[in-house]
Amino acid sequence: MSAPAPLIRPARPDDAALIFALVRELADYEQLSHAVDADEAMIAEALFGPAPRAFCDIAEWKGEACGFALWFYNFSTFRGRHGIYLEDLFVRPSVRGHGLGKALLANLARRCVAENLARLEWSVLDWNEPSIAFYKAQGAELLDGWTTCRVSDQALWRLADASVAT
Repeated sequence: MSAPAPLIRPARPDDAALIFALVRELADYEQLSHAVDADEAMIAEALFGPAPRAFCDIAEWKGEACGFALWFYNFSTFRGRHGIYLEDLFVRPSVRGHGLGKALLANLARRCVAENLARLEWSVLDWNEPSIAFYKAQGAELLDGWTTCRVSDQALWRLADASVAT
């Protein structure tokens, strides 16, 4: 008898607490718990408010929700088409190895194909060898020569103020 297949479904408003719990578990895994200032209400508003700009899929294994992919649409000027940026992919360690991560990625790939999107992209921490190996096994190309840039917190405020002053 074969193992049950993972179920991937769109997140629902009643999943907000689950999604936030998974975000905290991901932050723990990535040693970034100190960086989490979101709360359940913020996640619920972002995903299920009147004008959501982010989306989430839930992975279930044997009837239990135990993973998620949180994503949003981006745009490639070079390709002239939208794509998907995968912000977070996480599967609880106790159920890894059953194809849930692959099923979450494949679900997003199918969405890209169905919507004629140019690409599926994400970032991975350079020390996270298990995830890097997993992503490479799914056909992901790691892009050398690109560095993620971020402006946040006080630097964001300073930049915004500087823009107004000029």
